[in-house]
Amino acid sequence: MNDLPDLPSYLNGDYQPLAEAKISVMDRGFIFGDGVYEVLPVYGRRIFRFESHMDRLERNLAKLRIESPLLRAQWLEIARRLVAEVDADEQAVYLQVTRGVAPRNHVMPKDITPTLFAYSAPMKPVPADERHQGVACITARDFRWERGDIKSISLLGNVLARQISADQDATETILLRDGFLTEASACNVWIVKEGALLGPPKSDQVLEGIRVELLRELCDEVGIGFNLRPISEAELFAADEVILSSATKEVLAVTTLDHGPVGHGALHGKPGPVYARLYEAYQRAKLTQSI
Repeated sequence: MNDLPDLPSYLNGDYQPLAEAKISVMDRGFIFGDGVYEVLPVYGRRIFRFESHMDRLERNLAKLRIESPLLRAQWLEIARRLVAEVDADEQAVYLQVTRGVAPRNHVMPKDITPTLFAYSAPMKPVPADERHQGVACITARDFRWERGDIKSISLLGNVLARQISADQDATETILLRDGFLTEASACNVWIVKEGALLGPPKSDQVLEGIRVELLRELCDEVGIGFNLRPISEAELFAADEVILSSATKEVLAVTTLDHGPVGHGALHGKPGPVYARLYEAYQRAKLTQSI
């Protein structure tokens, strides 16, 4: 039985119901995970920070030595058509590009046509109680491959990492490599220290989240200090606040880490003031940075 939701999709030039979209079993995305993806948040049926997402998609395609198959205007047309066919104001548009179909060989084949796939689905909001109370996270060793900067469709490491927290009824798994914070299984991770927002520096081991530059802008807007630098495991556990960011979570306070409360004093185990200011600024940005 096919229990896929009744959603619109795009595959190699054709629009069709998601349940009817089919690819070759010899697609390198299926065989090798040889491709990249993007997720575009949609608010009020308008796409949020479209240009930033396209910048990252094009950077990642270049890292895989796949020529960008469409102009930005064409991606925008596809995304808008899919959004128009979904009965929801808030959506997430998934875009995927694989190297294409070829006989199985690890060497990158030349002169093959990339496979292009996209669909849109309603975006589930973060539950109100999680916004009010914050969420629990679990830490684990970052055992994924060392090119976390590539938004690859090969996500087995992230799947295994996320399951660690799912097995303990937690929202995310926060990852540490050699004693330093990298990211979570599907989010960027931030700490607050002395009123400033701190995140890991750009590296091959951390995905350059769209919200990194956005949060820099929001911190400037509301007068919060911002810095990207190495963050030790000890600093993570001693932080005044811990915050997740992603396309679907926006920003979200972590109030329990490895079954213990985050923060100090009156904020012990509660969302903090930096999170609150950034969340409000994020809501304003959604109104002005969507097309």
